Amino acid sequence: MKNKLLLALVAIVLVTILYKAVSFSPELVSFSGPTMGTTYTVKYTTTADAPKLEQLKSEVDNVLLRVNKLMSTYDSTSELSEFNKQPAGTSVTVSDDMVYVVGEALKISELTSGKYDVTVGPLVNLWGFGPGKHNDHVPSDADIAVAKELVGYHYVKLDGNELTKSRDVYVDLSSIAKGYGVDQVARALKQAGINNYLVEVGGEISASGRKLDGSNWVVGIESPAGGHNVAERVIQANDVAIATSGDYRNYFEENGVRYSHTIDPITGKPITHRLVSVTVIDSNTTRADGLATAITVLGPEAGLKFAQENDIAAYMLVKEDLGFAEQYSDAFKPYLSN
Repeated sequence: MKNKLLLALVAIVLVTILYKAVSFSPELVSFSGPTMGTTYTVKYTTTADAPKLEQLKSEVDNVLLRVNKLMSTYDSTSELSEFNKQPAGTSVTVSDDMVYVVGEALKISELTSGKYDVTVGPLVNLWGFGPGKHNDHVPSDADIAVAKELVGYHYVKLDGNELTKSRDVYVDLSSIAKGYGVDQVARALKQAGINNYLVEVGGEISASGRKLDGSNWVVGIESPAGGHNVAERVIQANDVAIATSGDYRNYFEENGVRYSHTIDPITGKPITHRLVSVTVIDSNTTRADGLATAITVLGPEAGLKFAQENDIAAYMLVKEDLGFAEQYSDAFKPYLSN
């Protein structure tokens, strides 16, 4: 009797699963929200076993809240802010997330000989592009010199989960944390059984699989002259990470001079070259995010040389008297679609 009952229950479960699988029709759905001082968007193809949209959105919100709580310089209680408060000579045990992101930032800092520097925070703050009130004025050379003394990625060391500062430096992960947020959301989607998706946080993107009709995800590289709805180039995105760095939105003007939010750690001042946008394609959004910023600081000639030497898929827009000129590395050529 018990065996018959058990078999009947198994049969009911199998019929229910089969019915659900047969009757299920996948759909392309999306949701969005605020995060990290910007917004995020998730688009994905539903599966029979995936969580409900509301549940998935809640999980994504929690993932992004956690990344922000760890790495924001705008949150005085974040893990990063707590480390920045510590005096020189301090060693702090940090999360695996922090180890990974700081580690990637230090690698790029080393690779660029400090043109990208994870400790550039004091200069960013001095020029009014960090947390707190923005005064929008040019600091004195004396103040710049003082801030530069607090910049130096080689003063930060990682040993396992121990993060140490040998000088009173200030780590700023704003150039790479959004990319990490994208990677973490993508990871959460895969854990939920979703393999066809596009995740975007503040312009940084991870695309996996295909759209509902079987075509690739399509990503536009924004034109600096045209705004959000004008694409300079269109990329067929399939299982790639895409990050873009540009100086055409966040800036201030004083006495007719435009000052970019992108600071060169070597000069202590905003970049002055004509490279206005850099897009990097990689398998990893964290790394793509950091590399796009690094190439932006390097400028058009040194940036392209850096991308070529390190096999980085980079696309660059350089301001000319009439419009913009395209530059791209050999590794980017396979992604050109028009």
